[in-house]
Amino acid sequence: MREWLSSGVLAADPEPALYVYEQQGPGVLQRGLIGDVGLTDPAARVILPHEDVMPGPVADRLALMSTTQANLEPIFLLYDGSRGPTSTLVDTVATTRTPLIDARTSDGVRHRLWAITDPAEIATINADLHHRQALIADGHHRYATYRVLQGQEHARQGRNGPWDFGLALLVDSSAYPPDLKPIHRVIPGLPLAEAKSRAKNAWRVRDFDSLPDGLEALAQAADPAFLLAGETGTHLLTDPDEAQLKRAMPADHSPQWRALNTSILTRFVLPHVWGLEDDEQTVRIVHHDAQAAVRQATRTGGTAVILKPLHVDSVLAVAARGERVPRKSTSFGPKPRTGLLLRTFAID
Repeated sequence: MREWLSSGVLAADPEPALYVYEQQGPGVLQRGLIGDVGLTDPAARVILPHEDVMPGPVADRLALMSTTQANLEPIFLLYDGSRGPTSTLVDTVATTRTPLIDARTSDGVRHRLWAITDPAEIATINADLHHRQALIADGHHRYATYRVLQGQEHARQGRNGPWDFGLALLVDSSAYPPDLKPIHRVIPGLPLAEAKSRAKNAWRVRDFDSLPDGLEALAQAADPAFLLAGETGTHLLTDPDEAQLKRAMPADHSPQWRALNTSILTRFVLPHVWGLEDDEQTVRIVHHDAQAAVRQATRTGGTAVILKPLHVDSVLAVAARGERVPRKSTSFGPKPRTGLLLRTFAID
């Protein structure tokens, strides 16, 4: 970081700014605002987490942020802006002004960035956003790290400072609805034949000749449903035993939480049907790509569990109640590209 700043690889902007960020490509158009978000007490419910975090990734990110004294990439926040003044200004800037950065990445997405430095425009944005809530779409571990680092710096220095804020991309979901994709599981220690055999005690199991056929059936199946796949076949789980499911799901959670497929997988299928814990050692994560999950399961002699994506409304309903979905339940996109904009505490 020091070398890049001193040599000009990274250049500090000369004046404080908020940044309009646009991603545009095949089937993709998202505009939002990048800036510092204040880290308030979670009880204030200004920023709503919806997903649990694991201590390992937080410790890893804390080491990186503490060493660099920087936020190296923004978290991704969604809010209902009702296409208000901030969204109007974001679109105006993106359609009428010259960008600071205009780059195309290998996936075909064009990334453009504009700076907003006019104090009046920044004041308009702050006034519009002041009373709103935001949902963490991506970056729960980084947001948790922001909070841990804030506490450490307060204890060490006894004062407020740049650690009281964190870098974030804020997108109005009413103007740019997010793309919510599933996150699949691979269980290397569970052979597919055993997974299928045990599942028959609690689920209706149907066999399919190919992964595409199974995926089509999964998409059409009523919730909850899961597709098991691996080297020896493809099997659809539907219609769980209601009595077993009710006993397994925690009564202290809302009906919305208990209905999520990831909740049912974590609290019913893994521990009660298969006798497994949902941890990083037992269960591996594969984003979006069902075929990649099946390939990994085949290589390890295990089972891929293919999930349908959650509904955005379901996630918002759970978060609004102060609950969190199980780890790695959601993959919102498009995510901000790492490296376009960084925030260092020294400059801040």
